[in-house]
Amino acid sequence: MTPPSALDTRTALFIDVDGTVLEIAPRPDLVEVPRSLPDLLQRRAAERNGALALISGRPIAELDRLFWPYRSAAAGLHGIERRQPDGSYASAPFGDADQSAAEALEQLRPKLQSLVRRWPGALLEDKGRTLAMHYRAVPEAEAAVRDATVRLLRESGDALRLIAGKMVVEFQSRHHDKGRVIAAFMAEPPFQGRVPVYLGDDTTDEDGFAEVNRRDGISIRVGPPPGRTAAVYELPSVQSVLEWLAGGPSVPTI
Repeated sequence: MTPPSALDTRTALFIDVDGTVLEIAPRPDLVEVPRSLPDLLQRRAAERNGALALISGRPIAELDRLFWPYRSAAAGLHGIERRQPDGSYASAPFGDADQSAAEALEQLRPKLQSLVRRWPGALLEDKGRTLAMHYRAVPEAEAAVRDATVRLLRESGDALRLIAGKMVVEFQSRHHDKGRVIAAFMAEPPFQGRVPVYLGDDTTDEDGFAEVNRRDGISIRVGPPPGRTAAVYELPSVQSVLEWLAGGPSVPTI
């Protein structure tokens, strides 16, 4: 199947941020947003009557800061936060479970802070409702970091899950993922009835790929997969994504 171009206004676009439209930086606060990107996203959203959502591990408030003045439908913290195109926020469907996750995260904070101190250069990113440990500056610690965080997950009970990404591991509520939040958007206007397209680059995006595949949509992996991927199509780099969004060539099949 030949995928639609980004100019096909019958689609609903779901776009991961870091590693997909922004180059990954040594620290999350050091990313650079191409000057033309907010306007490009605004045009693609307007063509679809608002059926474009950023799907990110970052909080929505941070997305607004990065992409100002563009302010979109968005999912933050891997789906824990969800804002609709009209600017309203969807109510959380897992109140008790999210409270249990918050309590588990509170217990984890001092343990992760202690863990980070073992490896100078490692960074604990506290997003409030998720905790992410970055070790890009100490790649030699990868195996030890992953082993230690898996042990912490086992000790924390069943309220959390551990997401392993590119030089980062993140603890979050087990009831949220990018596939579920895409499904929530697709149940509502202006996304409802459209062909979903999802672009992502990391293991955290596999749930999103699986969801759009289930809906006969278009799943696009950015960069080489670390292993098996559910994505059907690929783009080689962030730059190629920006070119595709600007109306560049179709996407090859993996």
